Amino acid sequence: MIVRIAARIGWALLAVVAAAWLALVEAFWLPLRAGAVPIPLSVLAAVAGNLLLVPLAHRLSGSRAVGVLPGVVWLVVALGATVRRPEGDLVLVGSGVTGGVGLAFLVLGVVAAAFAVGRILAAPVRPAPTGSGSGGAR
Repeated sequence: MIVRIAARIGWALLAVVAAAWLALVEAFWLPLRAGAVPIPLSVLAAVAGNLLLVPLAHRLSGSRAVGVLPGVVWLVVALGATVRRPEGDLVLVGSGVTGGVGLAFLVLGVVAAAFAVGRILAAPVRPAPTGSGSGGAR
């Protein structure tokens, strides 16, 4: 029992760190350009990352709560990038082409996370196995 709880805590920490790192890297990829052409790599990474990380955390941990954590952490970090710091720094700007890519990043990332979380929460709960596992009653 204690080992199972420790394992879930470990998976939860790993999921939180992975989601925070992913959201931070994606936020800093927002102004990525090839010359004058913006490259929306952060949008693709946000969608793919949320669609993959949420079910992976659920599958590895066996817990719906741990499966939901990456989506929530991603949202908190991504929204944190929209807040101006006291020094005046702003990662996710709201104007021009970069603002459009930033908006797509937020909207599509949240939709992907919500879709992945919804699939986890809507999945039927599998009952715990019963019996001795020997294959027959005695």
